[in-house]
Amino acid sequence: MSGTTAALTPPADAIPPVRHPDAPAPGELIGAHYEHCFGCGGGQAHGLHLAARAGEGVAVTAEFTVREAHQGAPGLAHGGVLATALDETLGSLNWLLRVIAVTGRLETDFVRAVPVGTVLFLEAEVTAVAGRKIYSTATGRIGGPEGPVAVRADALFIEVKVDHFIDNGRSREIQAAMNDPDQIRRARAFEVNP
Repeated sequence: MSGTTAALTPPADAIPPVRHPDAPAPGELIGAHYEHCFGCGGGQAHGLHLAARAGEGVAVTAEFTVREAHQGAPGLAHGGVLATALDETLGSLNWLLRVIAVTGRLETDFVRAVPVGTVLFLEAEVTAVAGRKIYSTATGRIGGPEGPVAVRADALFIEVKVDHFIDNGRSREIQAAMNDPDQIRRARAFEVNP
């Protein structure tokens, strides 16, 4: 990625990421972490409905189709929607580490326009871990894994405790998530973005 800041460069003492033994198997659909998430949830009519799959190591693939509701300019995807797709894909990586983490920094390069109706294929991987800091990178390609690069990003995620969400979220949604009888869904509701 061009122009990455020092904040996104892992320190010399960073270690390679280690996939958690209970992480989804390669090829397995990771699924939405929260039904009402704009990026991956099915409960958002105009959301991205991004579907991520576990890859090898600490990597994921995902895709979404740019719809009319995602326009910025006539017939083209809004840059913020593309950044959201990258952020959501990068956030899915934390499920492979089995940590709760939030986006600390996201730097995005917009390489080419993405027309409405395009399927954007995303690949992301964790590159290093340093304490609570998780460094990762992602690429979005038009039409498939070998298609032309449209967007790319580098990110820094920060591992947090569930209290981050409890202390900052709206109590109605927090309580509904905490009362979910499905333990995995309950834990996953508190996993991606600030």
